[in-house]
Amino acid sequence: MDAPERERYGPQARPLPFERGTDGPRVVLVGVDGSRTSMRAAAYAAGLARRQGAGLVAVFVSSPAPYSGIMSGVVAGAVQRTHDELADELRQECRRGAEELDLPVTFLCRRGDAYTELGRAADEHRADLVVVGSSEQAGHRLVGSVATRLVRAGRWPVVVVP
Repeated sequence: MDAPERERYGPQARPLPFERGTDGPRVVLVGVDGSRTSMRAAAYAAGLARRQGAGLVAVFVSSPAPYSGIMSGVVAGAVQRTHDELADELRQECRRGAEELDLPVTFLCRRGDAYTELGRAADEHRADLVVVGSSEQAGHRLVGSVATRLVRAGRWPVVVVP
């Protein structure tokens, strides 16, 4: 005997009236760093926020390199300029996307550990959902990525975009 293609259990579902402000996320937070996966995560988060009538909070975390303490002033200055330029590019993308999608977007630029700062921003803005791109670094498969740490924290629903 073949199994049916669709099975239903329990009472028949009845459509419920829509309640504005209570259905779906109100604040979607996305981590952006300029990588391909973070830009896909930003596009996903923006589309979700637009469809749900939610606000979008985009967070760029500039993480200091582990060797930054031993860099010369010239090298440290160049690294800082690179981070500032990337932050400006991401800020412009957020502004452009907000205008095109008619979407309320907040852009945050933080310094420090990405996991810590994303979590702090999610708490501050009372995010209903955190969206991040999957890590493209091979080493993160062994030691864990920001996405893995966010999921393990279990404090917010997390969507990891490939």
